[in-house]
Amino acid sequence: MTSTSPQAEAIAPAARTAEHRLTVLLYSDDSSTRDAVRVGVGRRPARDVEIAAWRECATAPAVIEAVEKERYDLLILDGEATPVGGMGLCKQLKNEIEDCPPVLVLTGRAADGWLASWSQADAAVPHPLDPLLLTSTIATLARQGD
Repeated sequence: MTSTSPQAEAIAPAARTAEHRLTVLLYSDDSSTRDAVRVGVGRRPARDVEIAAWRECATAPAVIEAVEKERYDLLILDGEATPVGGMGLCKQLKNEIEDCPPVLVLTGRAADGWLASWSQADAAVPHPLDPLLLTSTIATLARQGD
């Protein structure tokens, strides 16, 4: 029989990290961009953030249908997608979906940050994708509800 001291029991819950398990919808018409995001982010973008599931969409109508039917914790939209770019899609979702989840827009370049703001995106990461910036941005968005 093992006994645990009251001090050890009090410390144990504090030693655990809060877990943020995310379901992420990823939109890009380019499969190599979707692959780069998934590989760059990995399963754990931060110690306290885990990607529980990915949903990939290659078209804007598929994104709209998915967001209307299911709940996602984060949307990642490629601003360079065609024929519907992620920024225009972001603006549409933010204006039409009640309680729209946070949106991370992938911009064509760092100078396009103002366009991401116009689109009501919660964050933006420019191409070429930097995995460190991508993971830290996702972790920040995941923790915002705390």
